[in-house]
Amino acid sequence: MRALVTGGCGFIGSALCRHLVHNPSFSIYNLDALTYAANVQSLKSIDGKPNYNFIEGNICDRDLVSQILEQNKIEGIIHLAAESHVDRSIDSPDASLKTNIMGTYTLLEAARSYLDKATEVIQKNFTFLHVSTDEVFGDLEEEDPAFTETTAYAPSSPYSASKASSDHLVRAWGRTFNLPIKITNCSNNYGPYQFPEKLIPLMIIEALNGNALPVYGKGLNIRDWLHVDDHVKALERVFIEGKLGQTYNIGGNAERRNVDIVKTICTVLDKLKPRSDGQSYSKQIAFVTDRLGHDKRYAINAEKIATELNWQPSYSFEDGLQDTIKWYLENQHWWEAFLAGREK
Repeated sequence: MRALVTGGCGFIGSALCRHLVHNPSFSIYNLDALTYAANVQSLKSIDGKPNYNFIEGNICDRDLVSQILEQNKIEGIIHLAAESHVDRSIDSPDASLKTNIMGTYTLLEAARSYLDKATEVIQKNFTFLHVSTDEVFGDLEEEDPAFTETTAYAPSSPYSASKASSDHLVRAWGRTFNLPIKITNCSNNYGPYQFPEKLIPLMIIEALNGNALPVYGKGLNIRDWLHVDDHVKALERVFIEGKLGQTYNIGGNAERRNVDIVKTICTVLDKLKPRSDGQSYSKQIAFVTDRLGHDKRYAINAEKIATELNWQPSYSFEDGLQDTIKWYLENQHWWEAFLAGREK
């Protein structure tokens, strides 16, 4: 299976490339524009593997995408490239709209044109897997049931609105043009190699640097947390075994309040790397003005993927978080170099 992975130098994309390259059935072509959150060092362990190929470029470049598909006889696309940070989308929506909407449109059109001329074998086996987010569904009250695949869309931020738009485009190309599509909507990911603007790595690094740990509002917003290694295994399962035209929710069965996440990080750090003054890292927690339009709660019902594809998360949140904190402690060179590079 010759698969094009878009955004393969990002957090989830790099985890997917590292996972798939160990499957001898796959040849991976990673297309990434190397924007601020991308890091080729996250793929150092597989660089040079005969079934891994990196191509620097933008998904909005139709000619480049078409060239990659045709020259490499690509048999499937796993589309992860996205501007995914809510705060950045609020400060400047432009990048989210261009990448998430127009980038997805470009990929869909390139794939449609490519399949018109492809061999019968490729036409028969091709899959366009679009990787999306639970944020397209809006938010929930604490007593509300979790999101299902049929929950109505109600995005709150420029980011989630752009991802909702891309989901709709993918479904429309599936229905109107018979493009062989699948969609996944996942909950909040965490794990090694995550860019340090996201909650968990940000809190770990700011704690270690002795800085304030900023928590929006009262920290009562709830998210469902999914370890990135569990997520990429689910993506592989959907890509290979999922039904065409279907959507699959992927969740970690781990709803937690933001403030509780931060307190847990502090507790783990207190044990693994105590502060020199003997105080708890929790002393650094600082509540700040809430984010505009901040969603209250996300929760994923992942019964469909469990029933149809026999996938369930393997990590408990507590074990996964502790392993993640240990990774950031043991790989300080990775995030220090990454941050230094972003500041230039």
